[in-house]
Amino acid sequence: MDLKAHAMVLERFNHPLVYREFEITEIPPGSVLVEILSAGVCGSDVHMFHGEDPRVPLPIILGHEGAGRVVEVNGEKKDLNGESVKPGDLIVWNRGITCGECFWCKVSKEPYLCPNRKVYGINMGSSEYPHLRGCYSSHIVLDPKTDILKVSEKDDLDVLAMAMCSGATAYHAFDEYPEAFAGKTVVIQGAGPLGLFAVVIARSLGAEKVVVIAGSPNRLKLAEEIGADITLNRRETSVEERRKIVMDITYGRGADFVLEATGDSKALLEGTELLRRGGYYAIAGVAVPQDPVPLKVYEWLVLKNATFKGVWVSDTSHFVKTVSIASRNYNLLSKLITHRLPLKEANRALELMESREALKVILYPEG
Repeated sequence: MDLKAHAMVLERFNHPLVYREFEITEIPPGSVLVEILSAGVCGSDVHMFHGEDPRVPLPIILGHEGAGRVVEVNGEKKDLNGESVKPGDLIVWNRGITCGECFWCKVSKEPYLCPNRKVYGINMGSSEYPHLRGCYSSHIVLDPKTDILKVSEKDDLDVLAMAMCSGATAYHAFDEYPEAFAGKTVVIQGAGPLGLFAVVIARSLGAEKVVVIAGSPNRLKLAEEIGADITLNRRETSVEERRKIVMDITYGRGADFVLEATGDSKALLEGTELLRRGGYYAIAGVAVPQDPVPLKVYEWLVLKNATFKGVWVSDTSHFVKTVSIASRNYNLLSKLITHRLPLKEANRALELMESREALKVILYPEG
């Protein structure tokens, strides 16, 4: 095999991605070479571009959300359903690879906490062969330990690609909740991809009422279109007004489940006040170090007997469940995609995400 692939490479933080070509002569044993057909641009990619994520090596091909078609398999590879993976298959894959040997993988059964976890486009650089370890590329070489799912020609690869991060992380938050969601009131802070995926997940799991708080009228309108019962613009309402609305619809108790999906630690200052006694607060959007916020231990934790749960990334089980929900909601989730661009415009895609002009950008390597 003699393949010439191309990619947009981050060589220096805060400098434009650079178009580079890579020659692939063979792939390592057990690896899978994939032609990328759809690559999602995640908000966290902006943090990586600015050097705010300490995990990121240079140079690197960004992009941890992808879907594509198998070009070559070096050896035998099966997907999570036990089906053989072969050239021509359409696939999606779990963005993270865990070691399977450490305490968190084997004992605590929390593989997302594996300290040896590798993630495409985040901590797998492009300096060493086979180079192609991110999705801002025409091709990617998947490590033998990568968990794969085969999909069909009828599946929406754009939705599945973007579901691999925000969707799977959102599902992780819901998966930690120890009760059924039937009859529950869910409040979601934030209407980015994470928060909007959460709306669809909450509905799919049977939540009775779904409330979304955000500052963008367009995103709040979209939240309503995909299933939110109530949307509250934080720029047009006060904290007290929003709390009253939540209390009114919950008979004065407060929300059963609150999800922070803003990426801002200060959201906790409001979210905790919306939570009922015995409620559950999942913090999933804060992805980089930030200034501390004051914690009212007695009022927020002790008196409420509340559960605060940090949600770090996701694992293979969340990946599989997210694919299932996404595949039943393509018509809703496709509305999250606001821009579609060729790969060579990856720098513009990052600018659109940082300015919040875009909700979700999909890159097409041959676009």
